[in-house]
Order: sequence, then structure tokens, then C-alpha cells
Amino acid sequence: MSDLLQGLLDDLAAEGDQLRDTVLELGVDGWTAPTPAPGWTVATQVAHLLWTDEVAILGAHSHESPAAKQAWDDIVLAAIGDPMGFVDAGALEIAALPRPEVLDRWATGRAALREALTALPAGHKMPWFGPPMSAASMATARFMETWAHALDVYDAAASLNGQSRPAPTDRIRHVAHLGVRTRNYAYSVHEQEPPADEFRVELTAPSGELWVWGPEDAAQSVRGPAYDFCLLVTQRVNRGDTGLVALGDDAEHWLGIAQAFAGPPGPGREPGA
Repeated sequence: MSDLLQGLLDDLAAEGDQLRDTVLELGVDGWTAPTPAPGWTVATQVAHLLWTDEVAILGAHSHESPAAKQAWDDIVLAAIGDPMGFVDAGALEIAALPRPEVLDRWATGRAALREALTALPAGHKMPWFGPPMSAASMATARFMETWAHALDVYDAAASLNGQSRPAPTDRIRHVAHLGVRTRNYAYSVHEQEPPADEFRVELTAPSGELWVWGPEDAAQSVRGPAYDFCLLVTQRVNRGDTGLVALGDDAEHWLGIAQAFAGPPGPGREPGA
């Protein structure tokens, strides 16, 4: 296993452990507490992460045998049959199960996903609902989604007992990196043509370190707190509530449509939410 994948999986585990601790602290009463995602409770958020982990495990194993490939193909066919509701349906179905069962499956799935990604042959790309993904790309995507859905759970905890969100760490670099790399994807899901030139992105990490992407002499740029950028590309904050500064009309437009997650454009968050 490469050092890159090891670090990604370690950070994913740490982020998942932090979320797990909050879920356990909320207890049985907090399990059905609403989160900022309309219609989703704490249980739904956890169930969604569990469902996606289990589907990713199927994808990672799909090259091993005809039966494993068929299991993955069945998932794809189900998604084709209900492209807009397939993922939500999976989360809602699991969320209806008893809490101990969901928590046990979540723990098992997290460990199994790490094992599956570690076992992928070097250079192999596993199938997914878009382009095939390397183990490192899948680990990055799982980190982004775990971090983003954890924010919704932390907000539910704040509503219940005033508990504040955990302080951000430099682990969010994975989210920032994905947010930068999905710039053109954000344009495509809005059926818009992305700019031909790269942007310069300079973000200040929670530790104070400066993270940079793109050419230094780029005409368009984005600067500001990495935490705000990560909240924006996961659509957990309104553009107007960030400290991000865009230089250039194209860069400003991107911040209005940015999304690091797959699927149709999300509704985002209202100002001040």
C-alpha cells in the first residue's frame, strides 16, 4: 500500500471515529433528530454513509469473480432504473432498521472498505457511478462525504444540546483538493462550458499553512480560508457567508456552482444558515 493511500485511509478512519463518537453521545433520543438536510435525521445520515461504503465494497471486489461482478452490475441496473431516487432510497431503507443493527453494520462496513481498498491491485481502477476510480480516489471521495455528512450530524447535536462542531483539522485538505479538481464537473452538471484556463486557488489551512493549486500567474483566482472553501464545495454554506475572495468573473461564477460531490446540483444553503 502506498504512503498516499495509507494517509488517506488513516484520515478517513479518524473522521469516521469523530462522527461515531458524536452519534453515540446523542444516544437513542438523538438518533431520530432532524439534520439540516430536509427529511434526513441523524439515522439517515449514518445510513447513507453505511450504504455508500457497502456499495463501494462491492465495486472494489467486482473484479474478483463473475459473482462479484454480477453483484456490482445489479447495483448499476438498480441505479439506472431510478437515477434520482436510488441513493436516497437506500439510505431511508437502512435508517428504518434498529439503531444497534445500523451502528454494527456501519462499523463493519468501514473496516471492510479499508480492507477492500488496501487489497486493490496497484494501478487497478474500480467501477463507480461515473468514471472508474483508483483506491486513492475512492478514499478521497469517501472522506469528503463522511466529513460533509458529519457536519449535518454536528449541527443536529448543536440544536439538541448546544454542542459545537469539532474544530476543523488539516485533514480537510482532501476535501479542498477534490473541490479544486471537480471544477469542470461543477460546470458540466449545470450544462455550462468550463473556462479553458486553470484558476489559481490559495487556501489557508486550519493550521495556518498555505495550500495552493494552479499556475501562479492565472488571471482568475480564489483565496481565503480552506474551511470555508470546503463548506462551499460540499454545499454546507451559502457563498455570501464565506470569507472567500474571487478575483475575476469566472472565478466568482465557479464559487456559485461549485460542488465536490457526484450527482445533480444541490440546493445549497440559505444565507445565514
